[in-house]
Amino acid sequence: MRCNKAEIRQSTGRIPFLPVKAALLAAAATAAVTPAIAQDRDPMVLTEDGPITVRGHLQGGVNAVAETNLFWNLSDAFAPQEGFDPDTQWLEFYFKPGVSFTTNGEGPAQVYGKVSGVASYTEGTDGFDFRNQGAITLEEAYLGLKFAAGDDLDLDLSVGARELKLGTGMLIASGGSSGFELGALKFGPRKAWDMSVIGRVTTGGTSITGFFLNPNERPVIDNKNRLYGADLRHDFESGGFVGGSFIAVTRSGTPYIQAAPGGIGAPTFIPGGRDGANTVNFYARTGKLQGALENWLFAIDGAYQWNNRIDQSAWAGRVQVGYTFANAKWRPSITYSYQTFSGDDPDTPELERFDPLFYEGSPSAWSTGSKSSMVFINSNVRAHGVALRVQPSPKDTLTLRYNSIDANELRSPLQFGQAERVDFGNGGDLANVVAGVTASHVSDDLFLEYSRIITRNLFLTAGLSVSEPGEGIENVVPGGVPAWTGGFVNVVFNF
Repeated sequence: MRCNKAEIRQSTGRIPFLPVKAALLAAAATAAVTPAIAQDRDPMVLTEDGPITVRGHLQGGVNAVAETNLFWNLSDAFAPQEGFDPDTQWLEFYFKPGVSFTTNGEGPAQVYGKVSGVASYTEGTDGFDFRNQGAITLEEAYLGLKFAAGDDLDLDLSVGARELKLGTGMLIASGGSSGFELGALKFGPRKAWDMSVIGRVTTGGTSITGFFLNPNERPVIDNKNRLYGADLRHDFESGGFVGGSFIAVTRSGTPYIQAAPGGIGAPTFIPGGRDGANTVNFYARTGKLQGALENWLFAIDGAYQWNNRIDQSAWAGRVQVGYTFANAKWRPSITYSYQTFSGDDPDTPELERFDPLFYEGSPSAWSTGSKSSMVFINSNVRAHGVALRVQPSPKDTLTLRYNSIDANELRSPLQFGQAERVDFGNGGDLANVVAGVTASHVSDDLFLEYSRIITRNLFLTAGLSVSEPGEGIENVVPGGVPAWTGGFVNVVFNF
């Protein structure tokens, strides 16, 4: 794995953080001792009498992380001059206050809005070699208007910085950037788009949403992305849903990468490759089923992507099947998933590499593996996943996740600059520059996670994970590659 450390270390300036760190620790400590008190009234409602309701919002947390053999210690082989330490520990914090309002008029129209900010900080050196970094940024700042146009027809229009997730989060979910010079790498507290215009028409369980989005990218790598599109969705009373989206990129400086012909040679970078990309996405998930299928869950997602300007044609998809042993002790459930994202075929002149855009990358959503998701974006990879979940009590949940991850295309980039090296083939004397992997299996990830609801506003989560390199990764470095291990424990409050 290669990266330009000098570029990563660029920053637009820092804010002194001793007061912020103290505030974060004090807030976390205060939340930790807050008793669970039954309340009839939301304690965060500041006022609800008169023409307007005002509510405060408060989130925050502290996370302790430890990693060993980061990125399978490939830095020793690819960038020994950088002095990257594959064993590290760090603390990260975030604090997210906000205030929202809605009008209480008797007419058909209702005005609403919200303002919030994020203060985040990392104490120590994180997984990408950023040390003692943090920032204070605006998160949400939007105004909206809801209008009841009939007995079963509602209109909603908002403008400003706010969150938006489409479908299951396969493509549009994470509008903000965290980590690196912003701090709080694992928490990722920034979710809102920097600017959005969102219009939604709802009738019954069906909604049509039109949107324009400007993501809140890190200042040092702001690629000026602009997107627009529409989403049609129907939610069933049983809890299931079905829908589809169209997403068009009208402006972008985000580069694409293409495999060398035949996979021999360095890959080609396409400046502004994302500019002009179009994607259609279909998604569906069952809710509460009846009869013989009562305890089963089924879900499917699919996407097709094209860009005529650069001759791109790519695809992706996921299927999920789950079963809950509803009458068994601890109510265990097991879910199998298979997800795949096309890679660029080095034997064709076209570009088949899928761009996952702004997907939701948590283990319970669209990450490919646990550790491996820090290396592989959802492009040129496929994964079989199994998740086993048990609940020893209503407040305690244990989840064990396993992912077997492969590359879809050999000698084709998995991410920017990934494993570009000189390859001597099967012990021969002919040297070739290749990218990607020469064997499909790249890793096996195991992740054990424990969650506890301490109070209705306070939550504890801890996890242990290990990633065993597959043949594809082991072949990159002669002499073997170690397993990558790590763990974390965090406390989060949300009011």
